[in-house]
Amino acid sequence: MSSPAAPSPRRSTPFRRVVSNAGLLLGGKSVSAVISLAYLAITARGLGVAAFGVLALIHAFVQFLGEVVKFQSWQTLIHYGAGPLAERRLPAFQQVLRFSLFLDAASLVVGLVIGVAGAFLFAGPLGWKGEEAPAAAYVVSIAFMVSATPLGLLRLFDRFDVMAWQAAAISVVRVAGCGLVAALDGPLEAYLLAWGAGTAVGFTYLAHGAWRELRARNLLDGFTWRGPLAEGLPGVWRFAWSTNLSATLDVAFTHVVTLAVGAWVGPAQAGFWRLGRQVADAIAKPAKLLTPALYPELARLRVAEGEAQMARLALQIGATTGAFCMVIVATAAFAGAPLLGLIMGREFAPAAELMTWQVAAAAIGIFALPLEPMLVSQGRPEAAFRVRLVVSLAFLATLPAVVDIYGARGAAIGLIAAAVAMALGNLGMLLRRRHMRPAQQAACGDSHAGVKDRP
Repeated sequence: MSSPAAPSPRRSTPFRRVVSNAGLLLGGKSVSAVISLAYLAITARGLGVAAFGVLALIHAFVQFLGEVVKFQSWQTLIHYGAGPLAERRLPAFQQVLRFSLFLDAASLVVGLVIGVAGAFLFAGPLGWKGEEAPAAAYVVSIAFMVSATPLGLLRLFDRFDVMAWQAAAISVVRVAGCGLVAALDGPLEAYLLAWGAGTAVGFTYLAHGAWRELRARNLLDGFTWRGPLAEGLPGVWRFAWSTNLSATLDVAFTHVVTLAVGAWVGPAQAGFWRLGRQVADAIAKPAKLLTPALYPELARLRVAEGEAQMARLALQIGATTGAFCMVIVATAAFAGAPLLGLIMGREFAPAAELMTWQVAAAAIGIFALPLEPMLVSQGRPEAAFRVRLVVSLAFLATLPAVVDIYGARGAAIGLIAAAVAMALGNLGMLLRRRHMRPAQQAACGDSHAGVKDRP
């Protein structure tokens, strides 16, 4: 019987592994992005502007709630599990795995309870009518959104190919389901059912892939659900809460804005915003896929070589994504309106302006992509959280006023300002650490010298 093994060593550099793993994800995500536009087009053409806006609001509510209650357990698993896995300490690795699964289970229960109640209690303020509230039973799909442990395991094992196929599977199921609903002239609820089915299939595929990898590496030998959770894992709860809260704040720039636009401007504008965001994400996806590939490499460098090599890798990634940012903004500005009119229908062409602003905000985030993973991998998720907290609170505080005055366009411009502030804040945190460490070392040296000179 073989012992639990870490990912096999390779001669390629961390940068090449990040790009290679991102390339694997890109294959599946590219297929997924194209098919995603297909099921969006089918849904938009089948429902029309107003009903599609309601669907977008319900979907945004469910996605927002799933992100709020979900602990980023995959980050905890990578941060605390990379060392035991590399050193072949099976009990320690299984403890981290148990803790990560506990976080997922707690998230599932909380998410379902809040989601079912909220779908009916807050239907009006969230943008859909009371008679449309039953459609928000779509919240049950939260059960397939909150489990992040399989993602962490597959990233630790360099099985990015599994994640690539999972993304494609979700979109294939959704486009097939939406096509059937459109052929039968089905209602809003039927389209939501097709979207939820894709989420369920994707989770099942991902979880099975992670379980299969654990079994292949004999990492489940002797595993038990009973045992210590946080004991012997210093700072694990602080790390888990910080990464969770940071991710929660991140959704302020996605799903919360959709809900706000729908509540203050109407479902139609919310639908336009959702379309713009979907296209912006699809355009920015190739560079953003470097992030999940970056985390495990940073974790390995932290264990093996230290922060200097981590910084070098981050600089390489930042330089690589810089030129790409200008290309995606130009693409959105000049080709956005014709593409939306062709794919979604002429009535959705007004979403092009919002899409261009959203792509510009995404480009800024891409250029600053390595900064937050660097902070988290240094064991400083609270620093990234503080930046997100300040920027998010400022963004949300001004959102009602700018939407009221400028409509959805105001939200888009605010999104760009927030992206710039986020990048500068994270950069400031990293530079502050570099400047503080020599001073701290000098202070420690002076202290030791003083002790040594004493008689």
